[in-house]
Amino acid sequence: MERENMVKSVSRALDIVTLVSLKKGGLGVTEIAKQIDINKSSVYRILSTLAQYGYIEQDMDTGRYKLGYKFLEISSKLLDSIDIRAEARPYLLELEQVTNEVIHLVVYDQGEVVYIEKLEGNETLRMHSKVGKRAPMHCTSVGKAILANLPSNIVMEILDRKGLPVHTDKTIINKDAFLKELEMVRRKGYALDLEENEYGITCIAVPIFDHLGKAVSAVSISGPSIRMTEERIEQLKAKMLSIGSRISARLGYVNQTS
Repeated sequence: MERENMVKSVSRALDIVTLVSLKKGGLGVTEIAKQIDINKSSVYRILSTLAQYGYIEQDMDTGRYKLGYKFLEISSKLLDSIDIRAEARPYLLELEQVTNEVIHLVVYDQGEVVYIEKLEGNETLRMHSKVGKRAPMHCTSVGKAILANLPSNIVMEILDRKGLPVHTDKTIINKDAFLKELEMVRRKGYALDLEENEYGITCIAVPIFDHLGKAVSAVSISGPSIRMTEERIEQLKAKMLSIGSRISARLGYVNQTS
């Protein structure tokens, strides 16, 4: 019984952390209690414990509770522990220097991609992406580059669970058409996002494979469509394929077909 209560407390604490993380200005005890349906005294005790360890902090002016800096410390350690960032960075810098465009590095996680590195380039470009943010797979070049190299049963599971929601009027929303797109990506070795995620933004991406031959990551170049023309993509694709191969090799991948 005691173990069950402990598990329940941990579950409630995690629910509270998730809830607080969704509200930029923080939440009060009453708001939290209403949303997760537990009494205020229990909420207060959990918040006090979380605050004691730095996971939650209280704004002295508003009395509301926000995420603490402990999460930033943990997230930075997580990012530092991901070897792929260190291995890929020289190649990302090379791409940035050559193109002056935005360079992304993502990892695959639970049917989505997570940005773990972003180099801004020298050109001005406003994008929704930022390190730590998640993005869908079906309408991003990095997502398609990874999806095209995942086992078909996993691809179908992701599509069934996530669907093909519209992001722009250029998003591919027909499953058969999308599967044909993935076939083409697999054949060519690179993926494109032709304003499918954000209007005015075109991207090219290649997958990165680990030592087991799994597509675990992807790297992309993103730029305004007026600069990322068909001609420029044609010029960039060989460079991208080379970068993808070189980063994969750094992770221990051996291409059996070469």
